[in-house]
Amino acid sequence: MRLRVVVVGAGAFGGWTALMLRRAGAQVTLVDAWGPGHARSSSSGETRVIRGTYGDRAIYTTMAARAMQLWKAHDAQAARARAPHTPFFHRNGALWMFSGDDAFGRASLEPMQAAGLPVEWLAPAEARVRWPHISFDGVTGVLFEAEAGYALARRASEHVVETFVAEGGGYIVGHVPHVPVEGTSLRALTLERGETLQADCFVFACGPWLGSLFPDVVGRRIRASRQESFYFGTPAGDARWLPSHMPVWLDMARRGRQADADDTARLYYGIPGNAHRGFKVADDTYGPTFDPTHGDRAHTPEMLAEARAFLRLRFPAIADAPLLGSEVCQYELTSDTHFLIDQHPAAANAWLVGGGSGHGFKMGPAIGEYVTRVVLQQAPVDAVFRLVR
Repeated sequence: MRLRVVVVGAGAFGGWTALMLRRAGAQVTLVDAWGPGHARSSSSGETRVIRGTYGDRAIYTTMAARAMQLWKAHDAQAARARAPHTPFFHRNGALWMFSGDDAFGRASLEPMQAAGLPVEWLAPAEARVRWPHISFDGVTGVLFEAEAGYALARRASEHVVETFVAEGGGYIVGHVPHVPVEGTSLRALTLERGETLQADCFVFACGPWLGSLFPDVVGRRIRASRQESFYFGTPAGDARWLPSHMPVWLDMARRGRQADADDTARLYYGIPGNAHRGFKVADDTYGPTFDPTHGDRAHTPEMLAEARAFLRLRFPAIADAPLLGSEVCQYELTSDTHFLIDQHPAAANAWLVGGGSGHGFKMGPAIGEYVTRVVLQQAPVDAVFRLVR
């Protein structure tokens, strides 16, 4: 008899986990409150960066390298199933710019090489020749990942669920209001509308709702933070700002907000083209605590001003570009930004999978593969992912 599994949450972690479990032979039901890639989810929006640069956190570089392989395989399968197919993973490279402290970039080199990811360390003068439309003023070191790029987030999330259903999985739009853990296992879930789902095993990949669904076990150990992104319009017919002529970029420097007490390292990042929505500029600094269900998602004038100031610094040719749109999403942060992948302490057949911490989307297929292995084969979980930490 096949193992029956219910997966709650159809984002990057949950959708891929459901698909991988189904491919491993399990009978899987996937549940989501609003649908894959919905606007409240951490997997929403048009694009996400895919990169392998993680400093000395080699476990994530290895996982990212595996995820890239799985993204490519998924694109190849999708292309065989339907033509024409727009890839979900676009490999236009990732450009890291460091101003002063480049320890993160230097520490990334050896793990990336060990994982088989090509990486170059460039002098700013070399980078100026290759990307003359970028201002490298103040930049002291440049790292380039040729195999990196970006994923079409919302579309990929939808397609993973479509593939899961096509391969025999069951998908339900429904809300899980409560998890009734009794004794040493979980037997069933009752959806808000009254439907009961029985299973041998449960995986909760609920993103920013993991803490509210398990207030006693997770609670504030995962915090949802408010993050703002902006999309600017580039000149008509100017291909310099499109993925064909420009990589994904990430700028790490010491710069503080006016309200900050100190000047700390901050990371700005962006994606050229951004699925034809505009030139993406976003601040990776963790924002204030945010309610993912009821929180207002209009951008703030202060963050827009900061994004424009950065645009003027690094991309002066489009400093006055019109704002085409903005987006407020959230990270679900753990205290150390490591993922959470572990059994519920009171129910061995219930698994908690989350804490993407702003860098989880790219890992979706590798996370799905990893969770499938620990659930079906009872493989040990790496210590960095355990709840006890």
